[in-house]
Amino acid sequence: MIAEHRAVAPLRVFLVLLFGILVLFQTMSLPGQFAHMAEESPGFAYLRWPATAVSVFWVLCVQVVIVCTWKLLTLVKNDRIFTEASLRWVDAIVWAVAAAWVVLLGVFLYVGFNANDPGLPLLLFLLLTGVTVLGLLMVVMRALLRQATTLRTDMEAVI
Repeated sequence: MIAEHRAVAPLRVFLVLLFGILVLFQTMSLPGQFAHMAEESPGFAYLRWPATAVSVFWVLCVQVVIVCTWKLLTLVKNDRIFTEASLRWVDAIVWAVAAAWVVLLGVFLYVGFNANDPGLPLLLFLLLTGVTVLGLLMVVMRALLRQATTLRTDMEAVI
């Protein structure tokens, strides 16, 4: 357990750093990038706001995962990870990944049916597959956490 406690502080530092970078992307980089795209390619200007909204939504989903991870780290630090409280945070991660997956599927289908070049649809398919694996992995990890929580509760009842 000591190794886990040593990892919590640096992980929190990097989570704060990642969250800050994502806020910059959300507020400055992504809207600016799509505004520039609309100026440079007027034929695709109609995609400016939908692309901005979708991108900002995906960043928001990642931010939800970061906040939930922070809360789970607090539970680890307090040796309360095997409680019902942890399951709520893992559920939030699963829902954030699922929401991002649904929007990604919609983008994949839209691009796939309208693309002239297979490059972007293949990249989106790769991302869709990766997010699918991540989501299913989180479902499995949640089941493992539920089993461990039940076992710990049973052990505490015995002792």
